[in-house]
Amino acid sequence: MPAPASAQRRIGVLLVNLGTPDSPQTPDVRRYLNEFLTDARVVDMPAAIRYPLFRGLVVPLRAPKSAKIYQELWTDRGSPLLFHGLDLQKKVQEQLGPNYVVAFGMRYQNPSVEKALAELRDAAVERIIVLPLFPQYASASTGSVQQKVMELVSKWWVVPGISFISTFADNPGFIGTIVTLGKEEMARHSYDHIVFSYHGIPERHVLKGSHNDHCKLGSCCASYNKNNRYCYRAQCFETSRLVAAGLGLKSDQYTVAFQSRLQSRLRDPWLQPYTDEVLKEMPAKGLKNVLAFSPAFVADCLETTIEVGSEFKELFEESGGSHWQLVPSLNSHPQWVEAVVDMVKAN
Repeated sequence: MPAPASAQRRIGVLLVNLGTPDSPQTPDVRRYLNEFLTDARVVDMPAAIRYPLFRGLVVPLRAPKSAKIYQELWTDRGSPLLFHGLDLQKKVQEQLGPNYVVAFGMRYQNPSVEKALAELRDAAVERIIVLPLFPQYASASTGSVQQKVMELVSKWWVVPGISFISTFADNPGFIGTIVTLGKEEMARHSYDHIVFSYHGIPERHVLKGSHNDHCKLGSCCASYNKNNRYCYRAQCFETSRLVAAGLGLKSDQYTVAFQSRLQSRLRDPWLQPYTDEVLKEMPAKGLKNVLAFSPAFVADCLETTIEVGSEFKELFEESGGSHWQLVPSLNSHPQWVEAVVDMVKAN
């Protein structure tokens, strides 16, 4: 007879996404932005410059504008990034069963990583598997989560074994779910071109993490190998190639671009090409029906629903485009839940 679940050694699973304000009101948005933009892995400036600049100037100016955008995004269930994360947690827990304890936290704001880790500690798990919900590794996202987890757990008296799933840019289940969602949209409408739009990061972040100076921000990303496995740019191109192959696309039928840059191109180059600039040129080339993917995001959020789904659509139509459609994120799609479960069981 098997031992009761409470007597069995259980494994903890920590799912972590970026974060969201507690509400779409300016004070909560300000608190979120203050925590996010003063993270040294996000804005890699000396603290003596970073804190006064962002807390004293950037955030006070940006918070009211961002609050208005969050108000457009908010639903009856609250923040999509939060409720999709909680839905995923619940479904992964159901699939994994009683020998696992699945917790969900946000790197910034609530529910906090600290609270989620405390749940796992209180459950006396034997070890913890940490899955930052960022498919492509970047120091500003996955790296920040890993650092936070290690800082918190280092204060525990009893430290369990901990393993990190650092990237799943080429994971078959992840890719397969995107392909499934893409095929559903392509069955509804005929498209001239596909855009894979990823969250941008400064070029210097890529170069700082380059293995043996492999990265040249050019054709080095044409293949995915041991030298660029943790290069954010290379991972974005690899994800795109795999999804494109699943959709039966040729290389000239899709474009990889980057969105959400914080600063101007002249002052601080970010990964290029920039999505907003690329899409404005498409209608003149006869590409008037475009399907967009956001494969850096596993849950719908401000950057997908508002930026890609609404703002880019408006910009595309103003430039002469006829139809711009965003493919939904994975959220808690059954195929994605299965992929997460498989990743956890493989660790």
